[in-house]
Amino acid sequence: MRGNVIDMAVGIIIGAAFGKIVSSLVNDIIMPAVGVLVGGMNFADLKIVLKEAVMEGDKVITPEATINYGVFIQDIIDFLIVALAVFFLIKGINSLSKKKKEEAPAAPPAPPADIQLLTEIRDLLKDK
Repeated sequence: MRGNVIDMAVGIIIGAAFGKIVSSLVNDIIMPAVGVLVGGMNFADLKIVLKEAVMEGDKVITPEATINYGVFIQDIIDFLIVALAVFFLIKGINSLSKKKKEEAPAAPPAPPADIQLLTEIRDLLKDK
């Protein structure tokens, strides 16, 4: 059981680090390229303003209320990349375990000594 807990902990740590890498990939590489392709927009700036901010000079009294659907699109792309990576990882692990089972067929266990003795006696009686 201790080995399983350690494996799970290592998986969680690597998963968190992988999530950061994927977020950086999406935010810093993929989304700017997609933004350029669709006319130079920044997806993080895409939002619907529900209520404007109330300001007094340069001071914000109440911030604006927005629906940030551009950030949501980025998070969906993050999720899809992580899900695709996990899918291929699990598929690879399953194919390796399948090959391992095919390579080493289990030999049938030898019957107990009394069964072997009875089989020999039967074979001798058949010969007579």
